[in-house]
Amino acid sequence: MNYLGIDLNIRNLPDLDQDFIPMGPWMIEYEKEATRPVGIAIEREEGKVTVFETKLRDTSFEEANLRYLERYIKFCLWSVGGWKVTVCGCDEEAARVREEYVLGGPRDFDVNFMMNTYERPFEFEICAPDELPAANDTDKSVGGHLEGCRIGFDAGGSDRKVSAVIDGESVYSEEVVWHPKLSEDISYQYDGIVDSFKTAASKMPRVDGIGVSTAGVLIGNAPMVSSIFLKISRDNWDEVKTVYDRAAKEIGDVPIVVANDGDVTALAGAMSMDVAPVMGIAMGTSEAGGYVNADRNVLGWFNELAFAPVDLNENSMADPWSGDTGVGATYFSQDSVIKLAPAAGIPLDESLAPAEKLKVVQNILEGVDVDVDAVDQVENDLKLAGAVYIFKSIGCYLAHTLVLYGLFYDLKYVLILGRVASGEGGEILVEECNRVLANEYPELYDKITVMLPDEKMRRVGQSVAAASLPEVTL
Repeated sequence: MNYLGIDLNIRNLPDLDQDFIPMGPWMIEYEKEATRPVGIAIEREEGKVTVFETKLRDTSFEEANLRYLERYIKFCLWSVGGWKVTVCGCDEEAARVREEYVLGGPRDFDVNFMMNTYERPFEFEICAPDELPAANDTDKSVGGHLEGCRIGFDAGGSDRKVSAVIDGESVYSEEVVWHPKLSEDISYQYDGIVDSFKTAASKMPRVDGIGVSTAGVLIGNAPMVSSIFLKISRDNWDEVKTVYDRAAKEIGDVPIVVANDGDVTALAGAMSMDVAPVMGIAMGTSEAGGYVNADRNVLGWFNELAFAPVDLNENSMADPWSGDTGVGATYFSQDSVIKLAPAAGIPLDESLAPAEKLKVVQNILEGVDVDVDAVDQVENDLKLAGAVYIFKSIGCYLAHTLVLYGLFYDLKYVLILGRVASGEGGEILVEECNRVLANEYPELYDKITVMLPDEKMRRVGQSVAAASLPEVTL
């Protein structure tokens, strides 16, 4: 395989997507002959700055240089999050990339997202090497506190879960169906959160702390972008930013900590397995990522890997939300299953919702959806083989993508969760991922463990891990 003049020797490509160009392995080959130092600083809230150092090839690799720099910056931006990008060491290439990061430009979604998150204009600057902002990036201890009486709350898009936890043991838990994505009135979400808090509080002699796991991007306890509040107008966002703090006041003067659900998932894995670092990758409606480092601290990064690029094939499926091609959401979610189904010979009724289409494929795999009239079982066997190939292809995607993630995160334990990874499909996915890692990247295979949650992990659960977030004084 050759992409933009860079040879890439890949023996294992996804069975159903032979045009896949894995970004991580391509970057590694590109960098072997890169000699021009480049610095990239990403600034986010409170003056926090993360600095990345890389290199570009000589100017004869014009297309490859631009593609490398643009995708590299995009990955940095969505892994770390920030309102300002500063680049040094490649003025000409950086100026061309900067043209994309403007309102109305190719990266309009990225710019708008960051502006909404940080509530300030997005900036892209080019500077001399000695003017690059210095790193100001520290990790943060979060969670793992089990003493006392705690509420753990997990705010999902279709249900909300709450646990009453005493000294690390769940004494009560409940799951309530709700539809926060449909409500334009913040009182719906607020009342649901308060109801769950009060229910859990009634099961304990007191409440010492509250921990919340929620989808979206947070600054402190404030949701800045979240699907839970999808229909709420930005004009009313001040109410959204304080929703969890206000709900906690209904219980009393108790500490509350709100964290991204991906980070809480990684924390739950670290707590249940007593290991670190842990990356959690949840494959559901979209891709959710989370990470705790070797000290079991969070980095304070976005980890919004759904919008981070993984495939350089410019003709790949576009993400329906961001509009970009090759990003994680279309490789590690139900959208990936759906896009691969035609190549697998599995027709899907277009009237079905995406979650229902996923279920059709999973039912085939589990032997639920079979045609009893099929002659000699040929049709059933072909559909079953196609379903297997879908999950093997996603496992192959994952193996190559872990090479990329490993360039930005210290990987050791990778936990695979979500609806797509449930049942037999998840087992096939992880098995294929490990096979490709062992075959293509033996050093990485020896370093990391890719796994599904075990029974102990399921017992700890998201809401119990959330309950451990606040540090309290008893």
